Amino acid sequence: MTGDGIFQLFAFLLPAVVTGAVAFYFFRLHTNNEEGRRRYLLHKDSQKNTLPIRLQAYERLALFLERISIPNLVVRVAPKSADKTEYENLLIKNIENEFDHNLSQQIYMSDECWNVIKAAKSATIQAIRRAALSESDTSDKLREDVLNETMDKQSPSATALAYVKREIGELW
Repeated sequence: MTGDGIFQLFAFLLPAVVTGAVAFYFFRLHTNNEEGRRRYLLHKDSQKNTLPIRLQAYERLALFLERISIPNLVVRVAPKSADKTEYENLLIKNIENEFDHNLSQQIYMSDECWNVIKAAKSATIQAIRRAALSESDTSDKLREDVLNETMDKQSPSATALAYVKREIGELW
């Protein structure tokens, strides 16, 4: 083979290699595009099925936050006796029971949102405990003290509820 023969070989091979490379590039581009489209459709279908469940979880936790809001809690949970400590324990037990009932809802929301809800629960319990440290000697007086403790400031439940609403807004 002479130099002319090698040049002719490359002259024939070069267009074939370029055509093969371009075909490979476009085939790969098409394959990636199809994979992305399938992933999008799967995600869209999955979201269509899970969105109602997630919204229901947020609804349940919004209800939980409303139920443990101190004004709502002390109206809903009346003292069974005049014992202040018994009433304090009853309020805290009621909050814990509500929380335990909604524990599984955490899988449908962000960790940050769940932590805000747990913080609201803890802050509400701490407010009840702080009010119980007062000089009150009856459950009715404790009830007043608990309400007065939270009267001037925004309740932890309201703060958490605002966060939950903001997170729900991000779902759209």
